[in-house]
Amino acid sequence: MRVLPIQPIPFFANKDKAFWRLQTAGWAGAMLLRTMSMIANNQPLTSLVLVLIQTITGFSISLVLSVIYRGLITRRPIVTWGLTALLLPVAVGLHAFIDAWVWSLWRTDSDASFTQLFLGVFYLDATLLGAWSALYYAINFYLQVEEQNDQLIRLESQATSAQLAMLRYQLNPHFLFNTLNSISTLVLLKQTDPANAMLTRLSSFLRYTLINKPSARVTIAQEVETLKLYLDIERMRFEERLRTTFTIDSDTEKCLLPSLLLQPLVENAIKYAVSPQETGAEITIAAQLVGPRLRITVSDTGPGLQSPTTDNRLSGMSYDGGEPVSTGVGLSNIRDRLAQAYGDEHRFETIEPVEGGFAVLIEIPADRRDDSAEDMSEASRQPAMMAR
Repeated sequence: MRVLPIQPIPFFANKDKAFWRLQTAGWAGAMLLRTMSMIANNQPLTSLVLVLIQTITGFSISLVLSVIYRGLITRRPIVTWGLTALLLPVAVGLHAFIDAWVWSLWRTDSDASFTQLFLGVFYLDATLLGAWSALYYAINFYLQVEEQNDQLIRLESQATSAQLAMLRYQLNPHFLFNTLNSISTLVLLKQTDPANAMLTRLSSFLRYTLINKPSARVTIAQEVETLKLYLDIERMRFEERLRTTFTIDSDTEKCLLPSLLLQPLVENAIKYAVSPQETGAEITIAAQLVGPRLRITVSDTGPGLQSPTTDNRLSGMSYDGGEPVSTGVGLSNIRDRLAQAYGDEHRFETIEPVEGGFAVLIEIPADRRDDSAEDMSEASRQPAMMAR
């Protein structure tokens, strides 16, 4: 049986409850100190009534101060501190007046005058209410700073999620256009079965893209299944010109990576390696573990960077009638997504092997998860099933 973890509740999660806890504990502590002082000075136990009245008085005055301070804390500093400096002596004077009056009524045999009693308790009441006021402002300013930090973190998280979503949803419009154009051609040729198969695969691929969360991570096995679905669509266009090889080590199948991370790399290889060559090219997708890191390589047997039509492959540009045209996605997309997801904990390199072609190498921390359903909804597993 799986045991649910106990999540500690922050002390200030409920500010009102935290205030009453601190208020009660603080004045109870002050009452305890006064009681111990009275016992140490051999005062009669009946004097505990005075201590109780003094504590209730301080507790009540501090409640009034809390209501006033709550309104002052949101004002400009000069207003907050100016009014506090005027209000605090009044509150201390009221507290001392009540304490001295109660003491004079209780100890009628005392030779001290009311003024002497007032001055005698004034410094103690000033210490208590001054410390209480300082703690009130300190705690509330701290909570304001924490709230602002939490809000900033939430905004940064939302901005990161929005950026990840933008990068994930930047599907190359050329892919959609070419696929729909191929379907249209098949329909015109009355090849309904291939057209229906291609449309079904496109629908499954788009469903996966739209339903799966942009920030979700999937396993290598799931990413490979999605790549195969995408390649099935492209293979109906390029036929024998598009050849693929998957070299996926079994111990990497449960490693996690951002969803649809490899699709732009494969699309890039098709665009610059398969499409411009009459004989096509072979695309190889490999995954292996190198110590605690996952290494993924996407390579092709195309012209590499030597051909004038692919010499700006790294910049995400392509030529259309001799003029450079931005593709909008590709290697820069992957680089940005890796930076967002892993920071400095990733490696992204482009390689031109000696034997020719082009390769992209990615290294990320090898994070495994036995139950990948926590990171991915059931809908994200459907593409491969729907394509069968």
